[in-house]
Amino acid sequence: MGKTVFSVLQQGFSVPIRDPLWGHVYLTPELAALTASDPFMRLTRMFQLGPAYCVYPGATHTRASHSIGVYYLSRRLLINLCERGASWLNPQGALSFLCAALLHDLGHFPYAHSLKELPLTEHEKLGAGSIMTEPLKSLIAKTGADPALTAAIVDKTGDDRGSLELRFFRGLLSGVLDPDKLDYLNRDARYCGVPYGAQDVDFIYSRLFPHRERGIEIDSRGIPSVESILFSKYLMYRTVYWHRQIRSATAMIKKALLPGLAKKVIVPEDLYGLDDQGLFAMMAGKNFAPFSLAGRVRDGKLFTEAASFPFDRAKHGGLRNIKNRSLQEEALAAETSRATGKPISSESLIIDLGEEISFETDLFVRDEGLSFGESSSAFKKSILETFVNSLQMVRIFTAEPVEIPKDVLNNTEKWLNL
Repeated sequence: MGKTVFSVLQQGFSVPIRDPLWGHVYLTPELAALTASDPFMRLTRMFQLGPAYCVYPGATHTRASHSIGVYYLSRRLLINLCERGASWLNPQGALSFLCAALLHDLGHFPYAHSLKELPLTEHEKLGAGSIMTEPLKSLIAKTGADPALTAAIVDKTGDDRGSLELRFFRGLLSGVLDPDKLDYLNRDARYCGVPYGAQDVDFIYSRLFPHRERGIEIDSRGIPSVESILFSKYLMYRTVYWHRQIRSATAMIKKALLPGLAKKVIVPEDLYGLDDQGLFAMMAGKNFAPFSLAGRVRDGKLFTEAASFPFDRAKHGGLRNIKNRSLQEEALAAETSRATGKPISSESLIIDLGEEISFETDLFVRDEGLSFGESSSAFKKSILETFVNSLQMVRIFTAEPVEIPKDVLNNTEKWLNL
């Protein structure tokens, strides 16, 4: 069975796409047809890093180029696993996984993760829905893949249907050494012009081994590669993904859209299927004052950081809820106005907190007979908790530079009424 899959992964890949990161990426004519579909073409109009170009002008790569990179690495991964004994794979499952890799971001919201915190359907579910809708459903079937399995791999929040095959493929697409992470770390670093995300994919793949229940395993020689990915992810969040100006832009988009959804100026369905410019055009076309924030972001007129301090879950845990943050913005604006004698409105102030993040280490080190967290790696659980804690900052942005008095910031109980 493995040899059959191996031949399927090698034959008929005659359509080249030139990728600046990986060189020539080859697809079958049927897989290439997916990249020409309207749902995939939307990804060519969406920046992978949303407003990051405000800080890193080269960061204009798209979700389409990232998706092609994930597909490329996924094919390489499957070939590697077949060569190393993944005899349980079958051709339809392998092709379904390749389609899932190519289409995994299909339901993603525009402008990177600006919309992720809003009360919207998860992008994985939206993507799976698109996969099971024409024209993609028929196009996927023509590749030899199963559209239902492809959709289930993408929507990892759904029931695994008791399928060992589905759990295996979900683990490949979303895990410690998954093709998604290996592409975006390398690609984002390249286009931002920073060195932090570069990974040695050739060496990483040389240390991977298939396991039917656990998915993939590594040997101890692969431990430094996992450590490199964990530290690279930390550095990319610290320097790129959560740069204060990028946080300002995403916070402004969320502050514009949240009241629009609450007051039903727009409904969630208005946002699904938009690209970046479509999002701006939609808000520009509505006579709703908060939407003017989107115009400021588009023009690069971002709110400035007035203050920041480390997030303390015990003290500030209520800020995890974006609606709570809106209430606290009113209280902080009133307290700042009282302390300075200069009026500041809640509309011109934003409290921002980065989304929950994790550093996955769910790997088995086969020659040590231990999980990665228990292995000889220096990256123990406490180290990873330090990574997360150091990244989590509460930031306060204002439309115009404002010096918030220290006593106001220190007396958070007056405005963080959580």
